[in-house]
Amino acid sequence: MTRFNRFVLRVSLFVLVFHLFGFLAYSQSDSVAVDREGLRKGIKGFPILGVMNDTIFYVYIKIGTSQASERAKLISEKIRRLYEDPYFNVDSLTIVESEYAVDLVYQDIIVTSVMPQDAEIYNLGIREISEETKRRISLSINNAIEENKTSKILFRILYTCIVFLVALFLYWLLNKGYRAVLKYLGKNRDKLLKSLTYKEYTFLTAGQELRAILIFLKGIRLFLYIVLGYSVLSIGFSIFPFTRGWANTLLALVWSPFRSIFFAVWEYLPNLITILVISFVMYYVIRIVRYVFLEIEAEKLKISGFHADWAMPTYGIVRVLLYAFTLVLVFPYLPGSDSNVFRGVSVFIGILFSLGSSSAIANMVAGLVITYMRPFKIGDKIKIGDITGIVLEKTLLVTRIRTIKNEEITIPNSAVLSGNTTNYTTMAKTEGLIIYTTVTIGYDVPWRETHAALIEAAVRTDLVMKEPVPFVFQTSLDDFYVSYQLNGFTRESIGMAKLYSELHQNIQDVFFERGIEIMSPHYRAARDGNMATIPAKYLPENYQAPSFKIKTDQKKED
Repeated sequence: MTRFNRFVLRVSLFVLVFHLFGFLAYSQSDSVAVDREGLRKGIKGFPILGVMNDTIFYVYIKIGTSQASERAKLISEKIRRLYEDPYFNVDSLTIVESEYAVDLVYQDIIVTSVMPQDAEIYNLGIREISEETKRRISLSINNAIEENKTSKILFRILYTCIVFLVALFLYWLLNKGYRAVLKYLGKNRDKLLKSLTYKEYTFLTAGQELRAILIFLKGIRLFLYIVLGYSVLSIGFSIFPFTRGWANTLLALVWSPFRSIFFAVWEYLPNLITILVISFVMYYVIRIVRYVFLEIEAEKLKISGFHADWAMPTYGIVRVLLYAFTLVLVFPYLPGSDSNVFRGVSVFIGILFSLGSSSAIANMVAGLVITYMRPFKIGDKIKIGDITGIVLEKTLLVTRIRTIKNEEITIPNSAVLSGNTTNYTTMAKTEGLIIYTTVTIGYDVPWRETHAALIEAAVRTDLVMKEPVPFVFQTSLDDFYVSYQLNGFTRESIGMAKLYSELHQNIQDVFFERGIEIMSPHYRAARDGNMATIPAKYLPENYQAPSFKIKTDQKKED
């Protein structure tokens, strides 16, 4: 037997013993009856309690120096004395009229008096109220005598024992069923439980499913334990008259919350239907707006001055605005939206959001501005600051770039907006991108030969366009050499590193073939006895380095 079962058994035994001996004592608790007349008149009434703690009627006014509460207590004591009289007879309870009141008398005891003020409370005559009072007191005393007979007490004890035995049987049956289910799961685990997967992802393994089922079964068993224990206590308390109020209280503890929830849901249904209608309408409005922007993005629908790549970002902004508008429409219909607590929490969340997201909002605003500035698109090769690469992703918050070394760099949109952005792809697709490189050649080489060599090197490069024809600028006349800048058009912006490498290779080949030395940065002007800087394979087969030239002045020697 588990610890919980032992606890339930002790509670059940306590209920049984309590009912066996509880009839010897009476609980003097306040009546739970509703004082309807007093509430309607705005007057506080004090209950007259019978032997079984039942409310017989209420007292509202005082008589002489006796307050209403004192009258109620005194009348209740007199009714108890009548019950304790072994020779009590209802017929001995008589109504005696006097000049100012009507008394209810038993032998020499005035049980209660009915005053004209009492009659005004109920809007009845004094005689009618007296007859009703006599009937209620007689009924209360007779019920108490009947309920406290030895035969009924023994029957209630027997009934309690039966309830206790049935409860024990149900507890035993519940435990047996629980163990049978566990045994069945243990034997058929491989047949019943399979891993829950979708494609290659496993949501739950068979072991995890078994643990989840065991937790669920334990929860169900605990719930049934609580329901059964609650039922035993409620039935046990309802067997004896003096504990029936406890049974009603115990029932109210469970039923009242469910009843309140049910009525709250029922009263909220109109607002819920309104929210559903608003949500339904706005859902299809958003779908229609999305369809329009998709048509613009596919360039099926063209609007003057509105570019196709603006479509989906603009749709995102419009969708957020529509969601905000929907929330504004739905907010008054939310439960508790008019409470100060709800408003306070909303303001607190708004303050936290505004304080903690200033940089994020700046990046979002920058992202919107960049979207409509259109400085680049996904797949363009750009340069932001000292970072050059291909645009992988452009969001409201950041821009992601992949460099030529396969490095992924994330740049906040605020930094993109505040700096300069160079786009290599835009013009390459239309007019062609101009690539350029600079070489320095000595003054001993005619500039026309250098121009021709550079242009030939550009023409040999595959990715350099033949039309327009490449051209050369002489950018400076330095101390030791002339700077020549070769310019050529290309439509290739992604593979520029490879293009420059091939162009430089061709420049070397052409210059060496033509016997032009690339004097960069510069050499000393001592050429006698030194081999040319051109690679040996480009020189003639019989090439020899020139000898040193020595010139003497014969006259001075003589």
